[in-house]
Amino acid sequence: MPTVMITGANRGLGVEFARQYGADGWTVIATCRNPIDVGELATIDGDIQVHGLDVTDGAQVDRLAGELDGTAIDVLINNAGIYGPREYAPGDADQAAWHQVMQTNVMAPLKVAAAFTPHVVAGDLKIMATVSSKMGSMGENTSGGSYIYRSSKAAVNAVMRSLSYEVEGQGITVFVLHPGWVQTDMGGPSAAIDAVTSVTGMRGVIDGAGPDANGRFFNYDGAELPW
Repeated sequence: MPTVMITGANRGLGVEFARQYGADGWTVIATCRNPIDVGELATIDGDIQVHGLDVTDGAQVDRLAGELDGTAIDVLINNAGIYGPREYAPGDADQAAWHQVMQTNVMAPLKVAAAFTPHVVAGDLKIMATVSSKMGSMGENTSGGSYIYRSSKAAVNAVMRSLSYEVEGQGITVFVLHPGWVQTDMGGPSAAIDAVTSVTGMRGVIDGAGPDANGRFFNYDGAELPW
Protein backbone atom coordinates (compact mmCIF):
# COMPACT_ATOMS: atom_id res chain seq x y z
CA MET A 1 0.00 0.00 0.00
CA PRO A 2 1.11 3.61 -0.52
CA THR A 3 2.65 5.75 2.22
CA VAL A 4 1.72 9.27 3.28
CA MET A 5 3.68 11.55 5.62
CA ILE A 6 1.69 14.22 7.48
CA THR A 7 3.18 16.96 9.65
CA GLY A 8 1.15 18.36 12.52
CA ALA A 9 -0.87 15.15 12.59
CA ASN A 10 -2.07 15.21 16.19
CA ARG A 11 -4.94 17.68 15.80
CA GLY A 12 -7.33 19.39 13.42
CA LEU A 13 -6.83 18.70 9.74
CA GLY A 14 -3.72 16.63 10.43
CA VAL A 15 -5.47 14.04 12.55
CA GLU A 16 -8.32 13.85 10.02
CA PHE A 17 -5.83 13.26 7.21
CA ALA A 18 -4.29 10.47 9.28
CA ARG A 19 -7.70 8.96 10.05
CA GLN A 20 -8.84 8.90 6.44
CA TYR A 21 -5.60 7.60 4.98
CA GLY A 22 -5.32 4.98 7.73
CA ALA A 23 -8.88 3.81 7.09
CA ASP A 24 -8.04 3.36 3.42
CA GLY A 25 -5.11 1.11 4.21
CA TRP A 26 -2.25 3.54 3.67
CA THR A 27 0.85 3.52 5.80
CA VAL A 28 0.71 6.82 7.68
CA ILE A 29 3.87 8.52 8.95
CA ALA A 30 2.33 10.98 11.40
CA THR A 31 4.53 13.62 12.96
CA CYS A 32 3.87 15.91 15.91
CA ARG A 33 5.96 17.78 18.45
CA ASN A 34 5.09 15.51 21.37
CA PRO A 35 4.89 11.84 20.32
CA ILE A 36 3.97 10.77 23.87
CA ASP A 37 0.80 12.84 24.25
CA VAL A 38 -0.76 12.54 20.78
CA GLY A 39 -4.38 12.79 21.86
CA GLU A 40 -6.91 11.65 19.27
CA LEU A 41 -4.16 10.36 16.99
CA ALA A 42 -3.67 7.43 19.38
CA THR A 43 -7.22 6.21 18.73
CA ILE A 44 -6.92 5.89 14.95
CA ASP A 45 -7.00 2.44 13.38
CA GLY A 46 -4.55 1.41 10.71
CA ASP A 47 -0.82 1.43 10.08
CA ILE A 48 -0.09 4.70 11.92
CA GLN A 49 3.56 5.39 12.70
CA VAL A 50 3.98 8.34 15.06
CA HIS A 51 7.25 10.30 15.09
CA GLY A 52 8.22 13.26 17.20
CA LEU A 53 9.07 16.28 15.07
CA ASP A 54 9.24 20.00 15.72
CA VAL A 55 9.17 21.20 12.12
CA THR A 56 10.91 24.45 13.09
CA ASP A 57 13.99 22.52 14.29
CA GLY A 58 16.08 21.81 11.19
CA ALA A 59 18.25 19.30 13.04
CA GLN A 60 15.17 17.29 14.00
CA VAL A 61 13.94 17.34 10.42
CA ASP A 62 17.28 16.07 9.13
CA ARG A 63 17.44 13.42 11.85
CA LEU A 64 14.00 12.03 11.02
CA ALA A 65 14.83 12.04 7.31
CA GLY A 66 17.92 10.00 8.17
CA GLU A 67 15.96 7.59 10.35
CA LEU A 68 13.53 7.06 7.47
CA ASP A 69 16.27 6.69 4.89
CA GLY A 70 15.14 4.13 2.32
CA THR A 71 11.44 4.67 3.08
CA ALA A 72 9.44 5.60 -0.01
CA ILE A 73 6.84 8.31 0.59
CA ASP A 74 4.13 8.60 -2.04
CA VAL A 75 2.47 11.75 -0.65
CA LEU A 76 4.07 14.33 1.65
CA ILE A 77 1.58 16.70 3.27
CA ASN A 78 2.99 19.82 4.90
CA ASN A 79 0.12 20.46 7.28
CA ALA A 80 1.72 21.89 10.44
CA GLY A 81 1.01 25.58 10.85
CA ILE A 82 -0.01 28.31 13.29
CA TYR A 83 -2.09 31.48 13.06
CA GLY A 84 -0.32 33.77 15.51
CA PRO A 85 -1.79 36.93 17.06
CA ARG A 86 -5.24 37.90 15.80
CA GLU A 87 -6.05 41.34 17.17
CA TYR A 88 -3.56 44.16 16.59
CA ALA A 89 -3.21 47.45 14.78
CA PRO A 90 -0.87 47.62 11.74
CA GLY A 91 1.82 49.33 13.77
CA ASP A 92 1.51 47.00 16.74
CA ALA A 93 2.25 43.63 15.18
CA ASP A 94 4.36 41.53 17.53
CA GLN A 95 7.68 41.11 15.73
CA ALA A 96 8.74 38.03 17.69
CA ALA A 97 5.38 36.36 17.07
CA TRP A 98 5.61 37.27 13.38
CA HIS A 99 8.99 35.58 13.14
CA GLN A 100 7.60 32.46 14.83
CA VAL A 101 4.69 32.28 12.38
CA MET A 102 7.02 32.73 9.41
CA GLN A 103 9.37 30.07 10.76
CA THR A 104 6.52 27.59 11.22
CA ASN A 105 4.45 28.35 8.14
CA VAL A 106 7.15 29.16 5.59
CA MET A 107 10.67 28.06 6.49
CA ALA A 108 9.64 24.73 8.02
CA PRO A 109 7.60 23.43 5.06
CA LEU A 110 10.47 24.13 2.69
CA LYS A 111 12.94 22.42 5.02
CA VAL A 112 10.69 19.36 5.33
CA ALA A 113 10.16 19.21 1.58
CA ALA A 114 13.87 19.48 0.87
CA ALA A 115 14.87 16.90 3.48
CA PHE A 116 12.31 14.36 2.27
CA THR A 117 12.72 14.88 -1.46
CA PRO A 118 14.68 11.60 -1.84
CA HIS A 119 11.90 9.73 -0.05
CA VAL A 120 9.24 11.23 -2.33
CA VAL A 121 11.34 10.51 -5.42
CA ALA A 122 11.39 6.87 -4.31
CA GLY A 123 7.58 6.78 -4.06
CA ASP A 124 5.20 5.94 -6.87
CA LEU A 125 2.93 9.01 -6.67
CA LYS A 126 5.61 11.65 -6.00
CA ILE A 127 3.34 14.36 -4.57
CA MET A 128 4.16 17.19 -2.17
CA ALA A 129 1.09 19.10 -1.00
CA THR A 130 1.15 22.03 1.40
CA VAL A 131 -1.89 23.18 3.35
CA SER A 132 -1.88 26.92 2.79
CA SER A 133 -4.80 29.34 2.85
CA LYS A 134 -6.82 31.55 0.55
CA MET A 135 -5.81 34.31 2.94
CA GLY A 136 -2.41 34.18 1.30
CA SER A 137 -3.88 34.97 -2.10
CA MET A 138 -3.28 38.50 -3.36
CA GLY A 139 -6.22 38.20 -5.74
CA GLU A 140 -8.59 37.08 -2.97
CA ASN A 141 -7.54 39.73 -0.45
CA THR A 142 -10.50 42.11 -0.44
CA SER A 143 -10.66 42.83 3.29
CA GLY A 144 -7.09 43.43 4.51
CA GLY A 145 -5.94 42.79 8.06
CA SER A 146 -4.39 39.60 9.48
CA TYR A 147 -0.96 40.85 8.38
CA ILE A 148 1.03 38.13 10.10
CA TYR A 149 -0.96 35.11 8.97
CA ARG A 150 -1.67 36.46 5.48
CA SER A 151 1.97 37.24 4.82
CA SER A 152 3.08 33.79 5.99
CA LYS A 153 0.66 32.05 3.64
CA ALA A 154 1.55 34.32 0.73
CA ALA A 155 5.19 33.49 1.42
CA VAL A 156 4.69 29.72 1.56
CA ASN A 157 2.73 29.92 -1.69
CA ALA A 158 5.72 31.63 -3.31
CA VAL A 159 8.14 29.12 -1.78
CA MET A 160 6.20 26.12 -3.05
CA ARG A 161 5.73 27.67 -6.48
CA SER A 162 9.52 28.05 -6.70
CA LEU A 163 10.11 24.53 -5.39
CA SER A 164 7.80 23.13 -8.06
CA TYR A 165 10.30 24.20 -10.73
CA GLU A 166 13.25 22.81 -8.76
CA VAL A 167 11.88 19.28 -8.43
CA GLU A 168 9.75 18.77 -11.53
CA GLY A 169 12.73 17.19 -13.28
CA GLN A 170 12.63 14.47 -10.60
CA GLY A 171 8.99 13.74 -11.39
CA ILE A 172 7.64 15.40 -8.23
CA THR A 173 4.38 17.36 -8.32
CA VAL A 174 4.21 20.27 -5.85
CA PHE A 175 1.06 22.28 -5.14
CA VAL A 176 -0.70 24.18 -2.36
CA LEU A 177 -4.21 23.73 -0.99
CA HIS A 178 -6.78 25.98 0.66
CA PRO A 179 -8.67 23.77 3.14
CA GLY A 180 -11.65 26.09 3.39
CA TRP A 181 -12.82 27.77 6.58
CA VAL A 182 -12.79 24.71 8.82
CA GLN A 183 -14.17 23.96 12.27
CA THR A 184 -10.83 23.38 14.00
CA ASP A 185 -9.05 25.12 16.88
CA MET A 186 -7.74 27.61 14.32
CA GLY A 187 -10.95 28.10 12.36
CA GLY A 188 -13.30 28.14 15.35
CA PRO A 189 -16.71 26.53 15.88
CA SER A 190 -18.52 28.97 13.56
CA ALA A 191 -16.49 27.97 10.50
CA ALA A 192 -18.28 26.94 7.33
CA ILE A 193 -17.26 23.27 7.02
CA ASP A 194 -16.03 20.44 9.21
CA ALA A 195 -12.67 18.71 9.00
CA VAL A 196 -14.13 15.62 7.34
CA THR A 197 -15.48 17.69 4.45
CA SER A 198 -12.27 19.64 4.07
CA VAL A 199 -9.92 16.67 4.15
CA THR A 200 -12.15 14.56 1.91
CA GLY A 201 -12.02 17.36 -0.64
CA MET A 202 -8.27 17.89 -0.37
CA ARG A 203 -7.68 14.16 -0.69
CA GLY A 204 -9.72 14.24 -3.88
CA VAL A 205 -7.42 16.94 -5.26
CA ILE A 206 -4.35 14.94 -4.21
CA ASP A 207 -5.71 11.71 -5.67
CA GLY A 208 -6.44 13.37 -8.99
CA ALA A 209 -3.23 15.36 -9.24
CA GLY A 210 -1.08 14.70 -12.28
CA PRO A 211 2.01 16.53 -13.51
CA ASP A 212 -0.19 19.39 -14.74
CA ALA A 213 -0.99 20.25 -11.08
CA ASN A 214 2.63 21.23 -10.49
CA GLY A 215 3.05 24.74 -9.13
CA ARG A 216 -0.67 25.45 -8.76
CA PHE A 217 -3.01 26.60 -5.98
CA PHE A 218 -6.26 24.69 -5.38
CA ASN A 219 -9.33 25.06 -3.21
CA TYR A 220 -10.37 21.96 -1.27
CA ASP A 221 -13.11 21.38 -3.84
CA GLY A 222 -10.62 21.34 -6.72
CA ALA A 223 -11.23 24.86 -8.03
CA GLU A 224 -8.04 26.71 -8.93
CA LEU A 225 -7.31 29.85 -6.91
CA PRO A 226 -5.50 33.04 -7.95
CA TRP A 227 -2.11 33.77 -6.47
